[in-house]
Amino acid sequence: MSSLYLREDLGTAENGAMVELAGAEAKHAVTVNRSRIGDEIRIGNGRGLIVRGVIETLELGTVGVRAIEVTVEQEPSPRLVLVQALAKGDRDEMAIQAATELGVSAIIPWAASRSVSRWEGMKKEKGRIRWETIVREASKQSIRSFVPPVFPIASTADLQKLAGTSRVVLLDPTASERLSQLDVAGDGRDILLVVGPEGGISDAELESVSAAGAIRTRLGDTVLRTSSAGPAALAVLNVALGRW
Repeated sequence: MSSLYLREDLGTAENGAMVELAGAEAKHAVTVNRSRIGDEIRIGNGRGLIVRGVIETLELGTVGVRAIEVTVEQEPSPRLVLVQALAKGDRDEMAIQAATELGVSAIIPWAASRSVSRWEGMKKEKGRIRWETIVREASKQSIRSFVPPVFPIASTADLQKLAGTSRVVLLDPTASERLSQLDVAGDGRDILLVVGPEGGISDAELESVSAAGAIRTRLGDTVLRTSSAGPAALAVLNVALGRW
């Protein structure tokens, strides 16, 4: 399988054109992946454009690729957004990595009341950037044409506001309705999957966000970890939407 490298400033390209990869991505291709002249790689801009080509020139600082196929994809609708509660250890990071590989459109960190981990002060942006890096690398590994954005950390009050404009789905093991029963056709609005921390979503959070318009659903008869609930829910919706 060919590798994917990102060049966010790449606006367009044509078959037969030379596309240059420079900086850290070029260095990674040469020193880590040990790419050689004649190897096939892909270069994307993270916004739907992917250039498939063959390496013709190779240096430590630059890699020249001759384009043999250029594709431009449209972002799927509805967009599936993961609202992932902060969790201890690396469980939240495991969740967003897998969610990216499974096609999530965007990620929103959530400071739930039962979150042990806290992003406060300078940690808010530092934590977001770390998640952004994880998502970027997962997008490259899975050769995705779109790199999901990681938004600033949200509060429960923010989720209440989002419930007025998006289809907010609370993953609640005590809910009577299964996620597989959700009407995915809907009205084209984004579907936001809300995953709680290790201790789950509190009753107060469930009630307040539900009162704002959110739907409570469960995945099955067992309780999944915060690291696996989001990816499992995405898999269910990918099938329901015919993307898998």
